[in-house]
Amino acid sequence: MSKKVLIVGGVAGGATAAARIRRLNEQAEVIIFERSGFVSYANCGLPYYIGGIIEDKEELTLQTPEHFRERFRIDVRVHHEVTAIHPDKKTVTVKNLETGESFEESYDKLLLSPGARPVQPNLPGAGMEHLFTLRTVEDTLKIRDFVVKEKPKSAVLAGGGYIGLEVAENLRELGMDVTIVQRPNQVLNPLDYEMATFVHAKLREKGIHLMLGHSVEGFEKDSDSLKVLLKDVDPLKADMVILAIGVAPDTHLAKDVGLKLGIKNSIVVNDHMETSVPDIYAVGDAVEVHHMVTGQQALISLAGPANKQGRIAADNICGGDSAYKGSQGSSVIKIFDMTVATTGLNEQAAKKSGIDCDKVYLSPSSHASYYPGGTMMTMKVLFEKGSYRLLGAQIIGYDGVDKRIDVLATAMNAGMSALELKDLDLAYAPPYSSAKDPVNMAGFMIDNIEKGTLKQFFWNEVGELPDDDSVVLLDARTPEEYERGHINGFVNIPLDELRDRISEIRKGLPVYVMCQSGLRSYLACRILMQNGFDCYNFSGGYRLYETIYKDCCVAKQSYPCGMDK
Repeated sequence: MSKKVLIVGGVAGGATAAARIRRLNEQAEVIIFERSGFVSYANCGLPYYIGGIIEDKEELTLQTPEHFRERFRIDVRVHHEVTAIHPDKKTVTVKNLETGESFEESYDKLLLSPGARPVQPNLPGAGMEHLFTLRTVEDTLKIRDFVVKEKPKSAVLAGGGYIGLEVAENLRELGMDVTIVQRPNQVLNPLDYEMATFVHAKLREKGIHLMLGHSVEGFEKDSDSLKVLLKDVDPLKADMVILAIGVAPDTHLAKDVGLKLGIKNSIVVNDHMETSVPDIYAVGDAVEVHHMVTGQQALISLAGPANKQGRIAADNICGGDSAYKGSQGSSVIKIFDMTVATTGLNEQAAKKSGIDCDKVYLSPSSHASYYPGGTMMTMKVLFEKGSYRLLGAQIIGYDGVDKRIDVLATAMNAGMSALELKDLDLAYAPPYSSAKDPVNMAGFMIDNIEKGTLKQFFWNEVGELPDDDSVVLLDARTPEEYERGHINGFVNIPLDELRDRISEIRKGLPVYVMCQSGLRSYLACRILMQNGFDCYNFSGGYRLYETIYKDCCVAKQSYPCGMDK
């Protein structure tokens, strides 16, 4: 059946929907209105053009208006902004931004894909020269042009999310002095704090300054530079400033026409991507989605979900019956030579949702230890107590991080329990993995918890341990490791000496054991538990604790530490 479909906005959701509509309906008339000059571009690649990694700006353009016309016979009108929707007449008002002319266009079906806009707080000095935001290709070209022509030596990034970190890396690689200012005490909110400390360490190692727990209060001109005014501390001076403090759904059109709105004025849609007004659909960063783990509504601004939503909306516009099952927030980011990946909930979000959760930390190698080139990763896997439902995972490392997060994301999507991770039949060869893959290892650990052969304590509980004779604190590492750094009160008995020295441990007291990564302390606990001791393994090991401790010291935060160096 022939019909006329108008699409407001291109990029991921709108452009995907347009191409899908054409594949399903050769007779449909499809028009895309895009207020920028680019209909489909690689949003996630923008920071890498600023840094010169992507050299040709044409590489950012996935589809041009001309290509859409030639291949799909779709009418793409860039520099055209839809300014009003009239559902009663089934028309929209469009303004040609090049000529200033306005006109009305009719539709049978209307798809909104307006995306999100950068959050721009109403601060003194906002909008002045050398102050940038990054969301569109035009923004990118403007920043890249400034970097090439003006050769700035310093930059401040307000915001420590994905875009902020990617831009910070690229500017640092250009030789700039870079500072990230972030109101929370960590970067990358999808991570829990203790996992984010590994990212903090990498950023500092690469020369990026972190001002965490600080708020930007305004900007002032200072000769050819800018002053970034901060609350309670001295201002920062920089040649350029980029605001990357987040995005908000761009839904003024939806609000004006009376569409039902949800979180942060996002557009409420059903699983067919239909809005509250008949024949109007919406997709992408502007819509509220169902979170697959919590069952609650959420905002998840990622390219993968937007593309899927565009396809589903197109199916239904063309008379199909496709449903969007929701999002779980799987993501990955490169930070210099490090890879950081997440899926599902972090611990903070799980607790906020009222979920009683447990967790395991592990530090496996990316592949078989005897094959050269293996690197260590840090994994945190969350699951619900009692049901062992998988809730989420965070992985930080180098090689193989993306592979493991995708396996865990797939397991979650398939409804597998955390206990079933041990049964996954995963590919193995020494250059790629171990016979016991890290995902299997997480499953083994959780299975041990379920069977009662593993009891744990965690980094934020160390400060609560009694400092008297009511407990035994044991460090199972080698004397050399112990001397390089240990936690106050922990006595060193190496694992390989434990059986011969077990008489040194007082019976009847709970024993808390740690090692470097959590493996040797687990083996120590198995020895002790089978000799009548009540034993608890330090999850994540001294390696995790030391990273947190160092971050606390640099940031002057008051987390429980108490470590001798």
